[in-house]
Amino acid sequence: VLGLLVWALIADTTYHLHAAYGWVMFVSIFFWILTVLFFVTYLLQLQLKFYVIPWSLMLMIFNAVATVLYITAFVTCAAAVQPTSWRQWDYNRRAAASFFACLVMITYGVSTFFSFRAWKGLGSNAATSQVTDYA
Repeated sequence: VLGLLVWALIADTTYHLHAAYGWVMFVSIFFWILTVLFFVTYLLQLQLKFYVIPWSLMLMIFNAVATVLYITAFVTCAAAVQPTSWRQWDYNRRAAASFFACLVMITYGVSTFFSFRAWKGLGSNAATSQVTDYA
């Protein structure tokens, strides 16, 4: 939802006049689509059908790449906001897009941390740590 807000706010401005917002649009739309695809994959449990793919590693790499590219998108978006813009509504939308890009960057960073823990097998909870195999 936050990624959707970033590209929707940028798309509602005259972003085509500023080359920096092209990068922000690319990053936000690209990772929004990939995130939706991963969500649908996990929602329909398709990862169980493709068991040869290391899903935890793939999700960790995806989140790490998304974090790094969203850092660049956030910095680009925040640096391109001009408070002396002749169109006040463009300024407000671009500033809001910068804020939400920062939130998305933090969210992907936290997801990277939890994906790393899941990949390393450190993400057990009380229920799974109580189960023992007696064969």
